[in-house]
Amino acid sequence: MPLRSFFEVIAILRNIFDSHAHYDSRQFDGDREQLLGWTLQEKGVTGIVNMASNLESCQTTWELTRRYDYVFGGAGIHPEDARDLPEDWLEQVRRYLQDPKMVAVGEIGLDYHWLDACPKDRQQEVFQLQLELAREMALPVVVHDREAHADTLAFLQKYRPAGVVHCFSGSWETAREILNLGMYIGLGGVVTFKNARHAVEVAKNIPLDRLVLETDAPYMAPVPFRGKRNDSSLIAYAAEKIGELRGIEPQTLLDCTAENARRLFGIG
Repeated sequence: MPLRSFFEVIAILRNIFDSHAHYDSRQFDGDREQLLGWTLQEKGVTGIVNMASNLESCQTTWELTRRYDYVFGGAGIHPEDARDLPEDWLEQVRRYLQDPKMVAVGEIGLDYHWLDACPKDRQQEVFQLQLELAREMALPVVVHDREAHADTLAFLQKYRPAGVVHCFSGSWETAREILNLGMYIGLGGVVTFKNARHAVEVAKNIPLDRLVLETDAPYMAPVPFRGKRNDSSLIAYAAEKIGELRGIEPQTLLDCTAENARRLFGIG
């Protein structure tokens, strides 16, 4: 019998849990119902955590969790959206998080690549307040860290939250510091990119019980779809790549990372 092709292997993978997506993005306006209603589940997707970035997307994320049983949500303020907030913004986030299907404070963190969107001091203030909120509500955090590794790590070492650093882009040395705090690392399509040296090193070395897979959909699609719209079914390509790096079957990796995500977010 001939060996199965790469695309045949991808087609039969199941138990895909996407720990970080943005299905309320306008890029899904044309086919959101079809994708979330049946297409993704037919392709093996069993769980999605949709992440908010501002107060508007806290609302649209919450609405998705109402509509689809296998979709859960995070509520939080992304660093790029932290500049101009109403006085009661933190209380609004807290109210969303009182719903049991809203399972994380996220997406929060620091992004020093776009300081014109929000200065460092304001980003840090909003990040700190949300770390305190996560502690108060005993919820995990989903952390965005772009070109801010040292400051992000310092905040995490101070507050020691449960949670995940998503779309991890730092070195293995930084990853070990994150892992030492008891946190998870999120990896996705980046591991398939030719220039993904850090992500590949982390994928090779991270303990399997501390890894979750994600898309950041509609962004960060894996090779061979790079530059196109991403969706949760394409996690299979990241699983294939990481499985190849570690010498394990991609389905084994998907089963392990789905279990990790459910444990992290308290999803039964």
